[in-house]
Amino acid sequence: MKKNIVLVVASHPDDEILGCGATMARHCNAGDEVHVAILAEGLTSRASQRNVGECEEELSTLKKTAEQANKLLGVTSIQFFNLPDNRMDSVDLIDVVKVVEGLVASISPNIIYTHHIGDVNIDHRVTHEAVVTACRPQPGCKVEKILFFEVASSTEWQTMNTATPFQPNWFVDVSETLDQKIKALQVYESEMRDWPHARSTTALEHLARWRGATIGCRAAEAFILGRSIQY
Repeated sequence: MKKNIVLVVASHPDDEILGCGATMARHCNAGDEVHVAILAEGLTSRASQRNVGECEEELSTLKKTAEQANKLLGVTSIQFFNLPDNRMDSVDLIDVVKVVEGLVASISPNIIYTHHIGDVNIDHRVTHEAVVTACRPQPGCKVEKILFFEVASSTEWQTMNTATPFQPNWFVDVSETLDQKIKALQVYESEMRDWPHARSTTALEHLARWRGATIGCRAAEAFILGRSIQY
């Protein structure tokens, strides 16, 4: 079977696992390459003023946590781009697009996973737009499939009339890899919350079980298919 080269483009450390961690593990277990790009730094938006210098130690720890969590899934590589956390709209969109274009050129993925546009988090929306723009199907483009994921405690918090709601039309059976996702999320201890918060491991397991039940399996991750091209 064809070996896939997968690129996951996420805004913050933990978004990649929240959005498609069990699917990433399934790809890795099947022998596919999975590359992860984290565009924004995380953490700095929690203070009233962005001060990267004051957060250097915490940011370093968060990167190590991300590396450890992704290693549990078998990820091939992870890169960080340190754009301003929850302030990506302060960066010209073309500059974010250039980052993604560089990733696509160097990795040559045939499958890309990224954020859904109808999300309350501005960085998620900017990341979505940058990926769609960078992956426009020009001659020579090798991207065959773009899938948009949901991020618990962000996607479902967007109001119905504000943006396009997340209505999945692509499901991946992750019955065999959900435990890997949960273990990876447990590594992200500083980013997770206690039940009944939507970003708790309990909530994430409930979501996967519900997504699975809607298609008749024990657990699933849900996506919106952005584009599929058969070359």
